[in-house]
Amino acid sequence: MKKGKHKMEARGGGTPESSTDLRNHQRPAEPYVSAILYRNCPLPPPELPSLSEQRQLQSTPGTRDPAPPCAATRARDRRSGVAMADDRYRVKVYSLNKDHRWDCLGTGYVSSIYVKRLQGVSLLVKSDSQASAILESKVNSKTPYQKQQKTLIVWSEAENHGIALKFQDAEGCSEIWEDICRVQGKDPSVKITQDLLEESEDQQLDEVLETNNVFDLPNCELSKLEEISDFISSVLASPIGKERLALILENEDYIKNLLQLFHTCEDLGDTAGLHHLHEIIKGILFLNKATLFEIMFSPECIMDVVGCLEYDPALAQPKRHREFLTQNARFKEVVPITDCELRQKIHQTYRVQYIRDILLPVPSMYEENFLSTLTTFIFLSKVEIVSMLKDDNNFLSQVFAQLRDETINDDRRRELLFFFKEFCAFSQTLQHPDKDALFETLTELGILPVLKIVMSMEDLQIKSAATDIFTYLVEYSPSMIREFIMEEAQLSEDGNLFINVVIEQMICDTDPELGGAVHLMGLLRILLDPENMLATPNKCERSEFLHFFYKHCIHNFIAPLFATTSEDICDGDNVAGSDRNNTNCLNNYQTAQLLSLILELLTFCVQHHTYYIKNYILSKDLLRRVLILMNSKHTFLVLCALRFMRRMIGLKDELYNCYIIKGNLFEPVVNALLNNGTRYNMLNSAVIELFEYIRVENIKSLVAHIVEKFYKTLESIEYVQTFKGLKIKYEEEKDQQNHIQRNLHSIPYSRILHRRTRVVEKEEKCFKGNSEEGEAIMPPLENDFQDRYKFMETKKTKENEDKVDPPKRASRGGYKFASSHSAPAANETHSLHGSSTVGLMNRLDDEKDKEDETPPRKRPRLSF
Repeated sequence: MKKGKHKMEARGGGTPESSTDLRNHQRPAEPYVSAILYRNCPLPPPELPSLSEQRQLQSTPGTRDPAPPCAATRARDRRSGVAMADDRYRVKVYSLNKDHRWDCLGTGYVSSIYVKRLQGVSLLVKSDSQASAILESKVNSKTPYQKQQKTLIVWSEAENHGIALKFQDAEGCSEIWEDICRVQGKDPSVKITQDLLEESEDQQLDEVLETNNVFDLPNCELSKLEEISDFISSVLASPIGKERLALILENEDYIKNLLQLFHTCEDLGDTAGLHHLHEIIKGILFLNKATLFEIMFSPECIMDVVGCLEYDPALAQPKRHREFLTQNARFKEVVPITDCELRQKIHQTYRVQYIRDILLPVPSMYEENFLSTLTTFIFLSKVEIVSMLKDDNNFLSQVFAQLRDETINDDRRRELLFFFKEFCAFSQTLQHPDKDALFETLTELGILPVLKIVMSMEDLQIKSAATDIFTYLVEYSPSMIREFIMEEAQLSEDGNLFINVVIEQMICDTDPELGGAVHLMGLLRILLDPENMLATPNKCERSEFLHFFYKHCIHNFIAPLFATTSEDICDGDNVAGSDRNNTNCLNNYQTAQLLSLILELLTFCVQHHTYYIKNYILSKDLLRRVLILMNSKHTFLVLCALRFMRRMIGLKDELYNCYIIKGNLFEPVVNALLNNGTRYNMLNSAVIELFEYIRVENIKSLVAHIVEKFYKTLESIEYVQTFKGLKIKYEEEKDQQNHIQRNLHSIPYSRILHRRTRVVEKEEKCFKGNSEEGEAIMPPLENDFQDRYKFMETKKTKENEDKVDPPKRASRGGYKFASSHSAPAANETHSLHGSSTVGLMNRLDDEKDKEDETPPRKRPRLSF
């Protein structure tokens, strides 16, 4: 009976305030409530309720029905069912009430996001009708979550407070389940994230509850270090035990007493005790509790923690990490820091990061969560450091004043830049409002003019640090950089612009692999990307900046391309010549890499800067120079040149097409295909794809040009049907044009003949009528005919003098003047025939023009 009574009391146990011994504290409620959920409580319905009022919630077999949804919830379901039916994150939220019945909290959409206020990944459910939060629950690393019925996730928030999410589909449930498992370091294939008690057996539950009387840490004594180490190792396997142990360590000086024993062991040379202390301290770190970190990483304890971690039993000799941190790792103050709290926070953050990265073992994929709180601790420390520096008005001003000082030596400037680089890296941890304020302050202090100075220096470390700082600024706000560049251009007199300095650093990179050039090219691409350019009613950043770039900068950017191909441009019809010097230059690997970077950015410009780059290509004959690079032995450069041409053709712009045809710019492409021979490689595929695209899109002008110029050369290639297909397209278009020409000839003549017949019949009727009235009919006079002939000759002479060439079919209108009987009659007949024919021809011309406007020009160019 005594034991039973003890069990009864334990089950209904007292509050934490009623216990004076923290070691006998009531065990955490979360696992206990989770256990109740899986034994005594009904589950939410197996299917998400429909949006119709007619359907009621289905109950789980063997359980009581949950409460039906309220009317307001059903109304929200009806309103949102159509608009959001396809969202796979749609859920129903249920809460367990005191009567062990499920209450519906509402319907909404769930997402897993990081919430700073909760300092962890949380499940957020927002209402689908009011956009208000129904649920905000932090994913606790120790809370057991259970996945059931493929669409249900259940867990406990607090004592007697269970939560369930019922998903509309299994896919959305699986995605949220994977996020939960990732936070807890579990395999998503499990159904339960933590070890749960078998609630069906009361004896096991009672035994766990009775641990209130036996959960005692061994006394902190030198002789019991092994016992303490074993105890902590055993507790780490139990989520309940870890919570209990953390509560004890938070409220006692146990950790400080352990660190005192560390000094005793070192003084005595007790190697075994030091090995035990290593396991003890590492185990406490794996409890992953921020409150414990505050104790262990305090100024009076952190170096002792490092000392304990030096004595790894796996090492023959301990590593001297404390010596490194105190003697080798020197804290450099580029500008004196007077705030003692700030200095202490910097020291602490560096040492904690050293512990995580150097002293602790690298966690496996499923153990990453073991140190998640430690990572968060470091993150928040960095935020605090940046905030304190930002709020110090004098500190940043002194840094920039020294950077602008031309008298300081390179070593001092290097230290200042290294500090500022790390400061910018830390600033990435700030929230957007704080980050906005910081970068606005940096702009006011003149960060960009300082970078312009230091990027031009010869010291590679200085240039590298300046480039990294510039990267942070570009990624944060490209518009800010563009605005500075254009303002600088208005004030600069020598033309030494910041963006040209960046371009110069790119094309003059001495790294054999061009690592710096690749980096800077990426930054230029961000600055030239129209997608991140702003447009306001009073300002269009895109047109202003692109106009500026193509006027002041692009010639510097493509200077290496012009320098490499300058001597290869010939005055004749050939596209490219090739002297030995330039061939050697093209075959140089570093030069080829640089040219490939330039072509990559130019290809991007063709796609996104349609108007500006088109004018530049046509005015500078740029494609002809680019195709010279196909003579290089480096296939990657040949492919870059081909990709540039392919992007131009892909726009299906007739100006580009005419430019390519007039310059015979397909010749180097065909030569590259022929020189490649029978090799089936990327170059072969890229060239074939180019011609296949022209065939499929039926770009008529290019089809005609290719067939007429190169078909005899390419017709032997039969492993693809591309070139035969081009020939077929060409013949079809040619037949269609011939048919149109025949129609243009036949339609006017038939209509003119019909009109002429009606005029003659009318004249005959008039002649008969006049004869019956007895009027004298005068034959046409020769003078009248001569006068009319002279008028026609005069008109033709005048047209010749004006150098106006009438269309050929208009010249056939001379047949209209075949007969007349009198001068007035002849003039009338001339007027009728002329106006009728001209009107018809104009209508045909208009119809033809409209037909030609729909696709590109339909008439193939038959001669060049």
